[in-house]
Amino acid sequence: MYDIPTRRHALSLVADGHSLNSVSKQTGISRAALRAWQTRIEPLPRLLGNANPCPRCHPDLGVPDDTAAYAYLLGLYLGDGCISVHPRGVGHYLRIACADAWPGLIDACRDAIRAVRPQSGVYNLQRQGCVSVTSYDRHWPCLFPQHGPGKKHDRPIALEPWQRDIVEAHPWEFIRGLIHSDGSRITNWTEKVIGGERKRYEYVRYFFTNTSTDILGLFTAALDRVGVEWRAANQSRRAQNISVAKRHSVELMDQHIGPKY
Repeated sequence: MYDIPTRRHALSLVADGHSLNSVSKQTGISRAALRAWQTRIEPLPRLLGNANPCPRCHPDLGVPDDTAAYAYLLGLYLGDGCISVHPRGVGHYLRIACADAWPGLIDACRDAIRAVRPQSGVYNLQRQGCVSVTSYDRHWPCLFPQHGPGKKHDRPIALEPWQRDIVEAHPWEFIRGLIHSDGSRITNWTEKVIGGERKRYEYVRYFFTNTSTDILGLFTAALDRVGVEWRAANQSRRAQNISVAKRHSVELMDQHIGPKY
């Protein structure tokens, strides 16, 4: 007997174009079982659709139980996430792109997905230079109503009232998700001559880069809420950088965000 997350994981691999033979070797599940799950009268995603009630659809729930994890996952989604429909049209995949260089962020992303939707499977799909942290669930569009056709910077991005409440309650988690997706912490340096001696000075800066003015606005509004000073830096035609360089603001960011890992 295989548990629900295992079955979902295996079928999602098949849906992504992997052969039954390769999925069988990867998961240890027989091809006969995979074929039976594919061809059963009631497809597995629909069969399990009511096993994981949606907090937005269920009148007694309203919001995810772990709102801090949701605020972080929302930041990841707005930065490097997407939602796509299942090939059979019975559910959706949430995918968050995470660079191979930051394995700790991959784990943090997986943990956040599990906290927001505990009964939904989550797995990694290796891509060129990055991992696509993936989860199947029928209700990801309910939890991320910013989902829509086309790229995020080509359409309006605004938070629903219940999302704004969560971000206002957990602004640092939201900022952390945005920085972990489309941000960076760098160390700049300069040299000064003092008393005839040349000295090297290093200073830390945070950057957030995005092509959506709406997402940039959500990021800077959250920075304002927690007292972090920022400025727009070297805007290009396609993207804008938000810089945090003031010492006190950098100290706040280091306390709550820190380097990627």
